[in-house]
Amino acid sequence: MTTPETVLVGVDGSMASLDAAAWAAAYAQQHGLGVHLVCTYAVPSFAAAGLDGGYTVLDDTAVAASARGVLDEAEAALAGRGLTVTSDVASGDAAAVLVEMSRDAALVVVGSRGRGGFAERLLGTVSSALPAHAHCPTVVIPYVPPEQDEPGHSRNGARQMHLGERNTQPWPGRHTTLPVRRIVVGVDGSAAAEVALARAIDEAEAWGAELTAVAAVPVTAGPGLLAWLPAVVDHESVLRDVAEGLDVVLDQALRDHPDVTVRRLVLDGTGAALLTEFSTVVDLVVVGSRGRGGFAGLLLGSTSQAVLHHSSCPVMVVTTNARVEGDDASGW
Repeated sequence: MTTPETVLVGVDGSMASLDAAAWAAAYAQQHGLGVHLVCTYAVPSFAAAGLDGGYTVLDDTAVAASARGVLDEAEAALAGRGLTVTSDVASGDAAAVLVEMSRDAALVVVGSRGRGGFAERLLGTVSSALPAHAHCPTVVIPYVPPEQDEPGHSRNGARQMHLGERNTQPWPGRHTTLPVRRIVVGVDGSAAAEVALARAIDEAEAWGAELTAVAAVPVTAGPGLLAWLPAVVDHESVLRDVAEGLDVVLDQALRDHPDVTVRRLVLDGTGAALLTEFSTVVDLVVVGSRGRGGFAGLLLGSTSQAVLHHSSCPVMVVTTNARVEGDDASGW
């Protein structure tokens, strides 16, 4: 079963979910945690003709055995890493099962664009339900087709001028880089963004990673919050105001983390577009969910969903439900 010292991983036998398990194992090693693998299945019931309106239920023995086989494969892939690995077969909707189990987990990790099971649906119902409702942060590992899994494969983003070349050290999976050396977090001053920022700072400390905080201001990049403003409005002044707000939020968040340095960027564009672009040159994107308000109300809301759909690197979604490292769990 999951515990507060466990990384919960959803697996379904797809390569995407095995990638997620490998990433979760590396994360667990870095943070001194165990790994709990879960494979879910649902067997439909149907009305049987001639049974006077009664219902018959399919025998789930074979399905459960198949799910156990998936878990055995995933456990074998994680063998020899010195980790405590446990597993469980659960019946029911994948998102609902993982949300419930997340109550006692430190982190939930799932893969995207897998074939079959919940991984295939991750960018649909699971991506909406799990990150938004989990009781701990959720990490979504993007699936990269094998043809893109080549040594030296480069995914360059337009903002490399700010972050330099992407970390290319291989990790125990196929398509992502570990250890985490570069993290970017979206900040807009909302409560959700502040929780995400706190978690990003914790991760930067744990990994010894470079952290960049990005505030997005859609001044000229297409239709946006400021595009309709009269010409007399000084857009540069707006950017300065947002930068001052970003400094206030960061200075407060860093009071208990004197050894963490955060690069601060206020850029023209939308939060979703900027974080997706940064995902090509960093190892982890951290974003809050359901953010509203803040010093400009500029970033969150649907941003987390958009980033999940298009990110090139793992995305950690942190909601105000999620426990920030060091917080008393009884307060959540």
